[in-house]
Amino acid sequence: MTRFAAVLTVGALSLATFAAAHTGVKNPAVMARMDGMKATQDGVKVLGAMVKGERSFDAEAARAAAAQIAAEAARTPDLFEAQETDPNSEALPTIWENFADFTAKSNNLETVALALSTSLETEDQLRAGLGQIGAACKACHEVYRE
Repeated sequence: MTRFAAVLTVGALSLATFAAAHTGVKNPAVMARMDGMKATQDGVKVLGAMVKGERSFDAEAARAAAAQIAAEAARTPDLFEAQETDPNSEALPTIWENFADFTAKSNNLETVALALSTSLETEDQLRAGLGQIGAACKACHEVYRE
């Protein structure tokens, strides 16, 4: 499996897991975090559909999706600042134990997505950028998510 295919597979599994976890959340702060993650995933889905050929390449739409990902990444530390929990949350307590690292990982996603949102012109740039976005998401999820 290529690195790119692995990133798409991880993304698809994350979406399925996220949909199941979102059900039954009662804590409004946790729901706000989940809504932010869903908005990020919506942007990733747009980019992934273009890369997989399920949607025609559209540089403007891809830049908008990358900008959405960047905006959500910028909000993420604020959404997680309060140590709120819910039985259906996948957030691990290590987020608050290593909040500076968590924030750095979120900032990295913001930087990668923002760069893509301002420079994307070709499908090759989209592939490379989506790979970077996937790697940034994975780096955080491996440590801070169940």
